[in-house]
This record gives sequence, C-alpha cells and structure tokens, in this order.
Amino acid sequence: MSKIITCKAAVIWGCGAPLKVEEIQIDPPKSTEVRVRMLYASLCHTDILRAQGKGDPLPLFPRVLGHEGVGAVESFGDEVEGLEEGDYVIPTMLAECGACENCTSANTNLCLTYPVNRSGLMSDGTSRMSIKGHKLYHMFSCSTWSEYMVLDSNFVCKIDPSIALPHASLLSCGFSTGFGAAWKEARVKMGSTVAVLGLGAVGLGVTEGARMQGAAKIIGIDKNIMKKDKRLAFGMTDFINPDEYPDKSISQIIKRLDWWNGGWIIALSALVPST
Repeated sequence: MSKIITCKAAVIWGCGAPLKVEEIQIDPPKSTEVRVRMLYASLCHTDILRAQGKGDPLPLFPRVLGHEGVGAVESFGDEVEGLEEGDYVIPTMLAECGACENCTSANTNLCLTYPVNRSGLMSDGTSRMSIKGHKLYHMFSCSTWSEYMVLDSNFVCKIDPSIALPHASLLSCGFSTGFGAAWKEARVKMGSTVAVLGLGAVGLGVTEGARMQGAAKIIGIDKNIMKKDKRLAFGMTDFINPDEYPDKSISQIIKRLDWWNGGWIIALSALVPST
C-alpha cells in the first residue's frame, strides 16, 4: 500500500509572492487516483495569472502551481484501469470519462462528468498535498511543479514511451490548445490560407494543426525574429515581423505581399496580455 511521500515542490504563499522550493507531503492516491513522479514540467501563462491571484473565483494560497508536465506512474488506486507502474503520462486540464454525450461525440471533448476543476482541490473537496500540516491547493487537476503529484485517473493521458519526454510536457496544454484551434475550432480546410499571430507553444501548435489539415499557405506573425527559424520545422510557408512594417496593419502587409490570394484568410491569435 502506498505511503505518504515527502518531496520538494515550488510553493507560492500569496498573490505575487516568490516561489519557494520547500519540502511538502504527498498523500497516497485514493481509489480512482494516480500518483505520478514528475520528470519534466513547463510554464504556461495561466500559471503566471494564478500566481497573481487571477483567473479563479477566489485566490487560492498556499499553492503548488503547474499544469503542464510529464511523469511516470508511481502508484494508483484499486479502481484505476489501463495504467501500470512506470507508464509515462501527462496531466490534462480536461478529463475524459469516455461515456458522456460530449466524450462520445466527434465534435468536442468537454467532459460533462468531470468538468474543468477550478477549486484547487480534488473532486472530494480535499487536497493530496500539505506543508507543515497546512493544506496546499492544487492547480486545476494537478500540480506539476512538484516532484510528485496526485490526480484523478480521468485527468491522465498515457503517452508513447518513445516520445522525447522534455517536449511531451507541452502536450498537456499549450501545444494541444493551438493544434485543436486549427483542427476543431477553425476547422481549417485543404488549400486554406492561415495567419498565425504569435508563435509561442500555442501558435506553433496552430501551425502544425493547419499543416496537418492541408493548409496551402501558413503565415507566421511574431516580433521575435528568432521565431523565423521555426518556420520549416512547423510547416510555416511565410513569416512576418510586424516591426519591419511600422506603418501597416497585418492585413495590409499580407495584401501588399500578395499573400491574400483574393479570398478569405483564417486568422488565429495565440497572443497573451502583458503582465
């Protein structure tokens, strides 16, 4: 039977407070839960907002942030199926029960049984993390900025062990968000022209989604000239640095460069507000 684990985690104690690496306790998983030994984690802008006390109904502190990551299954409850110790997994913000109307639909995976969790707690209203006897809040369904975390098995996705694990972390949120925007939301069609505003993890996910959907022209737009080097790897056909056209709007630039093709263009924004 699993026991309480003492490990290190990046703990934030209040709005705007610095992260502190501290020893915390991780409880054993309950019947439908999985405890994961984290290998890699990444930073999403949403983590920054939560650190500032934004985005939740109430600020939740002290807390262990992080919702992007990849790890190995350490232990699991007796009702968990399809997972074994050592399996590589990523956490997901969106669960999938596999049985509700949305999960069985080809149009959405917004599970009706397990909606997005903004409470900072597990579904039973408790936490699996503590520090010096004090409850720690989770980040959505998980807390990847810890050496170990516990989450419900419906928020776990098993991945191919041959994947480059440092990159798999981005599949938890950022890259998948962009990929899905092109695939499921914009429904990019074969031969389309797509403009992608912002080429971070989300924007690069958009370009890959547009490429796989058969877009004929994919225009990457970013002020960071280093992002131009990502063009070929992610299927962009063209790159625009708006700073090179200070007196033009994006649409004017595209039209001036004859990338409009006389028709509609799908524009997908992957920008975030300054903080």
